Amino acid sequence: GPDAAVGRDAITAARRGLMGPIRSNGNTIVGPCSMAKELVPDELWMLIDSLLPSEPPKPNGGRPRVPDRAALAGIIYVLKSGIPWGMLPKELGFGSGVTCWRRLRDWQKAGVWHRLYRVLLDELGKAGLIDWSRASLDSATVPAKRGVQEPAPIP
Repeated sequence: GPDAAVGRDAITAARRGLMGPIRSNGNTIVGPCSMAKELVPDELWMLIDSLLPSEPPKPNGGRPRVPDRAALAGIIYVLKSGIPWGMLPKELGFGSGVTCWRRLRDWQKAGVWHRLYRVLLDELGKAGLIDWSRASLDSATVPAKRGVQEPAPIP
């Protein structure tokens, strides 16, 4: 039944290092372990925070917005664990799966992931952690120019 699926997914999440044991009255239970900070360390958050769009205005009020770091941790949790968006446990503090999915969609439309990719490449390059001797390019990374009559010679 549905309870079996929930139990199976909780075990999978625990095995993947996404949840850890917490002591409660001497019994060990599975629960969040500062998961937002584990999934989005401070160093990474400092790079990402400035790339995110500002919160849209709410002229008619509404619910408080789930913090961006928590939503990002929820996105990472879902992508890392492989669970469906709708099964993201609210108890972990990431907001609902729908909230995280919408934030992922909005950030994609805003170009956040492309900018983050560039920032991370720059950081890795500055640290000398990119081995350029084993690099390759394709038209997904570098657009092929139309109208070129013959290929450029390979050095």
